Amino acid sequence: QVQLVESGGGLVQPGGSLRLSCAASGIIFTVNAMGWYRQAPGKQRELVARITSGGTTNYADSFKGRFTISRDNAKNTVHLQMNSLKPEDTAVYYCNLDFYGRGNYWGQGTQVTVSS
Repeated sequence: QVQLVESGGGLVQPGGSLRLSCAASGIIFTVNAMGWYRQAPGKQRELVARITSGGTTNYADSFKGRFTISRDNAKNTVHLQMNSLKPEDTAVYYCNLDFYGRGNYWGQGTQVTVSS
């Protein structure tokens, strides 16, 4: 069984920054990808950024230059540094762990609210 626990969400003013973290526990296969997705009210869940165990990253175009994903393989953690936040970034952010067909897991989500 795999568990993902997110932290770091909260309320921030426009232009501010937040750092989300996600810790994975349980049986973790070495080859995997960890990522962040988000879902705003009334919208579908969308990819924010993803990083493989080898360090390859990919970002949705909307977040390039503002958000940075990183991971610590030894600690099975992934982080999302979010800068220059906008009100439209308000959403629930979900951590994802993908074992490429051997399992796919989600965290419970963490709320990010950008408002003055």
